Amino acid sequence: MPKTVKLADIAQRLGVSAVTVSKALSGQKGVSEEMREKIKLLADEMGYVKSVAPEKGKGHKSYTIGIVVAKRYLDEVQSFYWRVYQDLSQCAVSRNCFTMLEVVSYEDERQGNLPKMVTEGKVEAVIVMGSFKVEYARFLRQNINLPFILLDTLGPDAEFDAVVSNNMMGAYRVVNYLFQMGHSKIGFVGTRLATASIDDRYFGYLKSAMEHGMEVQPHWLVDDRDRDTGMGDYQAHYRLPDKDGMPTAFFCNCDKAAEVMVHKLSDYGYRVPEDVSLAGFDNYLADPLFQAGITTYAINTREMARRAVHILVHKLREPDYSAGVYMIDGTFIERESVRRIGPPIPFV
Repeated sequence: MPKTVKLADIAQRLGVSAVTVSKALSGQKGVSEEMREKIKLLADEMGYVKSVAPEKGKGHKSYTIGIVVAKRYLDEVQSFYWRVYQDLSQCAVSRNCFTMLEVVSYEDERQGNLPKMVTEGKVEAVIVMGSFKVEYARFLRQNINLPFILLDTLGPDAEFDAVVSNNMMGAYRVVNYLFQMGHSKIGFVGTRLATASIDDRYFGYLKSAMEHGMEVQPHWLVDDRDRDTGMGDYQAHYRLPDKDGMPTAFFCNCDKAAEVMVHKLSDYGYRVPEDVSLAGFDNYLADPLFQAGITTYAINTREMARRAVHILVHKLREPDYSAGVYMIDGTFIERESVRRIGPPIPFV
C-alpha cells in the first residue's frame, strides 16, 4: 500500500511547521496567501487526503472536465496543443478527473455556437485552451454556467481566471539574448492582434528594443497568419523585407514560425544562422531533429496544466473561488540558430 501522507511530510518539504500546514489546509488565519497556496499545491501533488469521518453513502467525487480548442490549432497531426492536452489529461487523472476534448470549427466560432459537450450536459467544468476571437471568448464566458478557466490565453475582461506562460518576459529574455549576440537590427515574425500570446510576445520584443535604443522599422515586422481566421499560408504571409532592409536576426512568435522562416529565407538565398539568425518560442516542433537547432524559450506546459486542473477542481468544490491570472515561467534554451556578429549591444 502507498504510504499515507502526513502533515509533517508536507511541512518537511517546505521547511515550515506542521501547525502552519494544518492552518493553511483548514483555512485558518496566520498563514500568508502565497504560503497557503504553496502548501495546497504540494499537498495535492503528494496525494494528501484530509482525515475526516466518512459520510454515509458518499464516495470520492470525480469530475469530467471539458477542454475546448479552436480547430486551427489542431490541423497538424502533431501540434503544440496536442501536447498541452496530453498534459491536461494526465494531470486530471491524477486528481480522479477525466477530460473530454471538443474542437470548435471556425464556422461555429463565427456563428456563436456553444460546444456540444456543454449544451448536452456532458461536462462539469470547462478549460478553454488557446485563443478565440474576442467576441466568441466573451460569448463562452457569458453562456457557460460552469466553473471555467482559460489556458494559454488571456480573456478580454478582468473576471476571467487564467493560467498562461510568462509570454512577455520570456520574449524579452530571448530578444535581450539577440542583442547580446551583437544584433542591432532585429525583426519580429507574428501577426499582431491575431492572438493574445502573440501580442504579449510582441510587447516583450518592443520592451527589449526600446531598452537597447533600437527603432523598430515597419518592414521588419512579418505576418505569419491571417488575423481573422488564425490560419497560416506560406505564400500569402512571411513576406520578407528587401535585401537592403533585411534585419540580421528575427524573433519568431513560435517555433513553427521559425521553422517556416528557415525555408522562406532559404528560398531567397539566405542561410540560417550564417546570414540571418532566428529565435523562436514554445520549444515545440513536430520534427524533433529540426527543433534541436532552434534557440527558443521553452513553455512549462506540465506546470501550466497542473495548475489549471488544480484551480478548476478548487472552483468545483468552492463555487465562489477565483484564482485570477497565474503566469508560469519557462526556460531559455540556446541552440545553433543564432550567430554572434559583434560585441553585445548595451542597454541605453
